[in-house]
Amino acid sequence: MVTNDNLPEVSFLQRYGYAIKAFIIGVLTLVLMIPTALIMGLIEEREQVQDRATAEVSSKWADAQTITGPVLVVPYTTVNTQDNKEIVRYACFLPDKLSIKGSLQPETRKRGIYEVAVYNSHLQVKGSFAAPDLSSLGISASSLHWKEAFLTLGVSDMRGIGYQTAQWNGQDFVFNPGTPPGGLLESGIQAKVPLAVSTDTSSVNTTLGNFSLLLTMRGSGKMYFSPVGKTTQVELQASWPSPSFDGAFLPESRTVNDSGFSASWQVLHLNRNFPQSWTIGDKYKIHDADFGVNLFLPVDGYLKSTRAIKYAILIIGLTFLLFYFIELLQHYPVHPLQYILIGIALCIFYTLLIALAEQLSFNVAYAIAALLTLGLVTVYARSVFRKNGTALAVGGTLLTLYGFIYVIIQSEDQALLMGSLGLFIILAIVMYFSRKIKWESLGKTV
Repeated sequence: MVTNDNLPEVSFLQRYGYAIKAFIIGVLTLVLMIPTALIMGLIEEREQVQDRATAEVSSKWADAQTITGPVLVVPYTTVNTQDNKEIVRYACFLPDKLSIKGSLQPETRKRGIYEVAVYNSHLQVKGSFAAPDLSSLGISASSLHWKEAFLTLGVSDMRGIGYQTAQWNGQDFVFNPGTPPGGLLESGIQAKVPLAVSTDTSSVNTTLGNFSLLLTMRGSGKMYFSPVGKTTQVELQASWPSPSFDGAFLPESRTVNDSGFSASWQVLHLNRNFPQSWTIGDKYKIHDADFGVNLFLPVDGYLKSTRAIKYAILIIGLTFLLFYFIELLQHYPVHPLQYILIGIALCIFYTLLIALAEQLSFNVAYAIAALLTLGLVTVYARSVFRKNGTALAVGGTLLTLYGFIYVIIQSEDQALLMGSLGLFIILAIVMYFSRKIKWESLGKTV
C-alpha cells in the first residue's frame, strides 16, 4: 500500500528523472576522462621507449654531428702582473672564408619496432685565414708563437670520424685527436700547421694560409654546422625526402622532392654574436648560431595520437548526447552501465590507435581503429534500440565525428579555425534536434 508520504518522492523522480539522467551522463563523461589521461601517460611511456631505442642505435653508430671550424689557435706569451712571470696563453682566429660542400648517404636502422635515421657523410671543407687584427686583442705580434700554431676542428662525436685528408697551403698534414686548452671545443681533432710569419707586423701577409679538408663521417639524425667564417657557405644534399631544416639559420635556397633534397646556406659574421678572434678564456656561445638539417622520420604516430586524444571529451560527450536524445525521442531507456560500456569502447579506440600506429602508418592505423570502434558501437546500438535505422544513424554520426577529428589532426596550421567552425556546426545541429524534444511533457506523469 502506497502512503501519501511517498507521493512527493515519486512525483519528484517523474518530474526530474530526465534531468537526473542527464546529470549522471555528464558525470560519466568526466569520469571517462580518467582513462584518457592514463592513455596520455601510455603515449609518453612509448615515446620514452622510442627515445631509448634511438639512443641505443646512435651509441653504436654515432650521435648527431656538429662541425665547428676549423679554428686557428696560436700560443702567445704574456706577463703575469702578480709575479711578473711569463705565461703562455692562446689566441683563436676564425677563417675569413669558409666553404663546406657535403653529401649525406642516409639509411634507416631498426631497433625492435622503431626506426632510426643514420647517415654517412662526405664533406669538403675549404677556406682561408686572413691576417688578424692583433690590436683588437691587445697582443703584440712579437709575443705570438706562429711556428707552434695549430688548426683545430670541432667534431661533436668522435666515433663518427672516418677517412680524412688535410692540406695547408698545398702541403699535406695529419690531424690528431684533441682540442685546444681552455674549453674552446668539447671534442675534436687538431694538427700543427706550417706558419712562418714575421714578428714585424708590417710584413704580415694579407692571408695567413689556405686550407682544404676532406672528411667522411657517420652520424645519426642531424648534421649541424657552426658559422665560424667571416663568410660561411654550406651546400648539402642527400637522398632523403623529408628533411627538417633546423637551427639559427634557414637555407637561402632549397629543393625537396621524393628523390631527396639539396640546400645551401650563407651566413655572414654580422649575423652571429661572436667575433672573428679572441683569446681563450673569453666566453662566447658559438653553438647558439649552429644550423643544419634533421633527417626527419615521418613517423608521427605518437604526436598525432596525442592530438587525437585531446578531443576524447568531444567524441565521448557527443556520443552520449546522441544516445540520450534517442532515448528521449524514442522512449528506449538506456541503463547507465550501457553508457559506461559505450564510453569504454570509445576509450579503447585510442589504445588501438597507438598500437596500430607503431606498426602501420598513422592514417591506416586511424582508419582501422575508427572502423573497429564504429562497428562495435553501431552493433551495440542495434541491440539497445532494436532498430536498424537508429543504429545506422549512430554509426553515421560516429563516422562524421571521427572524420572531423582526423581532418583537424592533419590540418595542424588551421586546426583552431576548423575546430571552432566544426564545434559551432555541431552545436547548431544539437540545438536543432533538441527542438523536437517536448521538454515540457517530460516531467508529466504517464
